[in-house]
Formats: sequence, C-alpha cells, structure tokens
Amino acid sequence: MTVRVVIQLLFILFTVGVSQSGFAADTVPVFVSIVPQKYFVQKIGKGLVDVQVMVQPGASPHTYEPKPGQMTALSKTRIYFAIGVSFEQVWLDKIAATNPHMKVVRTDQGIEKIPMAAHHHDDGDGEHEGNTEPVGHGILDPHIWLSPPLVKIQARSILNALQAIDPDHRSVYEANFNAFIAEITALDLDLQHIFNGQVGLRFMVFHPAWGYFAQAYGIQQVPIEVEGKDPKPSQLKEVIEHARENGIGVIFVQPQFSAKSAKVVAREIGGHVVYADPLAGDWLENLREVGRKFKAALR
Repeated sequence: MTVRVVIQLLFILFTVGVSQSGFAADTVPVFVSIVPQKYFVQKIGKGLVDVQVMVQPGASPHTYEPKPGQMTALSKTRIYFAIGVSFEQVWLDKIAATNPHMKVVRTDQGIEKIPMAAHHHDDGDGEHEGNTEPVGHGILDPHIWLSPPLVKIQARSILNALQAIDPDHRSVYEANFNAFIAEITALDLDLQHIFNGQVGLRFMVFHPAWGYFAQAYGIQQVPIEVEGKDPKPSQLKEVIEHARENGIGVIFVQPQFSAKSAKVVAREIGGHVVYADPLAGDWLENLREVGRKFKAALR
C-alpha cells in the first residue's frame, strides 16, 4: 500500500468521524455557555452527546463575544443550554436565530435567584457590615452552578431536553442522571461536613461569584469589587479596615479577573491571595477543593 493510499484512507476515516461543524458523528450536538455546564451535560449524556462550549477557558462570561466559527457551528447544533450569564443577555437571541431548529433550554428556570452581593461598606455610624445587602439596580446573581442543590435542578432540565431530542436513549440518560445526582448528593454532604459549626463566618473575595455556595453552607462572602469594577481608593480603604478588624488574611480571586485590588488588600493586611476558579472544568472536585480553601480562611 502506497503512502498516498494510506493518507487518503486516513482522511476518509477522519471526515466520517467528525462533521464539518466540529461535532463528532452519531452524537447529539450540543452547545453550552460555560465550561461547568459541559461537565453536567457529559455526566448525563456521556458518549451520546458532543458538547462545545461558548465561553472559552480563561474568558469571562460577563463580557464574552462569540467567535465567527462558533456561530457557524450553531447551525448543526440540536440543543443550546443557556444558564443566565451576562453575555447571554446580548447574544442569546442572536444565537437562537442562527438555527431555528435548535432547541434553547434555559437551565436557570425554576431557580430563585438572589441579588449580587454588595462590597463591604461603611454604614455611616461607624459600624461595618458585610455583604448582606444587594448591589442594587436589579442585578441578580447568575452563578447558580456553584451550589450543589441548585445544580440538581439544572441537571433535571438537561435530562428532560436530552430525552426529548433523543428518545431512543431515554433510559440511558435517566440512569446517567441518577448516578450524577448521587455524586452531587455526596459532594453536598461533604461540604456540609466541612462547614459544620462555621455558620456566619466570612471569607473575602474580589468578585462575588460565591453567593449561592455561601448560602448553601451558611457562610458569607465579603466582596472587594463594586458593581463589576475595581473599588475607588476610599472604598478600598474600607475593605482593608474591615479585613484587619476581622482578622481576614486571605483574599480569593478568580483567573478571569484582575487580581490588582486583591493584591493591594493582601499587602496592606499582611495576607495573601488565593485563586478559586468558579469556571473550572472538573466541577465536582473543584467545589470540594474550593470548600477546603474557604474553610481554612474563614474568620
């Protein structure tokens, strides 16, 4: 067999296995908004689905703009799983319009969202408060994937959509879903154990992504960021004073945001910066690890 023939055979095998859209053949082509959703869909769909992610690793779902190639790939997509992140407010209608046959599933339906946490502030009479008040302007927290109990709701939406689009594998999806729910329950119990006796204690973050996580386990996040922006010098001073008064020595940041302000606070309080990624690919192990980090930093 000549080299030319071998190359031709390899090309045929490749083109049979992968469509021009980038999806594998003989699978349900699916798009999700963020990386953790890929974890959820793969847990339920396993080898029956091919999942592409809109917001690429390292990018922020608050400001992301889809690439031309992604918009093209949507023409072959059967399901788009939305989750309510900021970029969807601008792009979801455009995404849906690229493919009238694509089903758009809003996995945040049925979830009661909480207001985004406010940064620490001076209430005017000398007493400091944490993040018990909303930012305002009607901003609701989109980070619902960081609460195990809420992920169970999202998983049910994913299951229903996959069963509807691919009824021949209904029982397979159901079995995978049940196994995933068992894993989430085990994680939830682990985190409850980690935070047992820690109710009301606080951890400091730059971006307030962990509100649902904190709510689930009775702890509080104290944000540095002010409505998506770095704090002004006077606001930063208040944050530093609050951290000193409460013995906070760890500032949590995420890779998608600048750590500049967090590093200033850490330097002033003699503390340090620790990364906690809300968009990590291995959702389950990431939450378990983040839980341990928060526990070690609680004050």
